[in-house]
Amino acid sequence: MQHYDEHVECLSAHLERFFKDDEISVFHEVVSLDFHLDVFFIQPSDRKYNLLITSGMSLLKMTVPEMVESPEKYSFAELMILLPKSIEFGPMHSVPEKNDWIIAMLKQAARFPHYCDTFISIGHSLQATEDLQTYSPETNFAGCVFLPSPSLDKPFTEFNCGNDIINIYSVFPVYKNELEFKIQNGFDAFLDLIIKANP
Repeated sequence: MQHYDEHVECLSAHLERFFKDDEISVFHEVVSLDFHLDVFFIQPSDRKYNLLITSGMSLLKMTVPEMVESPEKYSFAELMILLPKSIEFGPMHSVPEKNDWIIAMLKQAARFPHYCDTFISIGHSLQATEDLQTYSPETNFAGCVFLPSPSLDKPFTEFNCGNDIINIYSVFPVYKNELEFKIQNGFDAFLDLIIKANP
């Protein structure tokens, strides 16, 4: 399987165009059984939120079905989540630390398309477990949906690395009933629900 190592370098350069060096830190993955997947922790001084962004999902090309128009636009991605400034993380050790389930959720989602020979994009959703259990006893979230970012526009969420397009999709954690609603009613109905709840 081909590894696109240059994509990780392009991501780092891309983030440096938007954030200062001292605002960016990294949760390094100590052991990788498949492909190396780090997570950037970005704490911008001029914004009301922090960010977590995966670094390594785009090392591998996702399997986009032929029926999808312009599949090359969806072949590579990284994931991000915007967080309140109040959320803190401990160092990444083998013993779980508070809020580490958020990092684990991102990594689980980032590995999913490569494990399952598929792809993810805006409008897709994932379950934390097959039987819709939560990600952790710390949280009631049981899945996530990939949405357009409400705070960061296209110059940030889509960039080029050579001839390849890399998307940065926003991860939106959801409760079991929200995920069931999305699965039963579709993405558009779910998005309408989110917009009405956050006018």
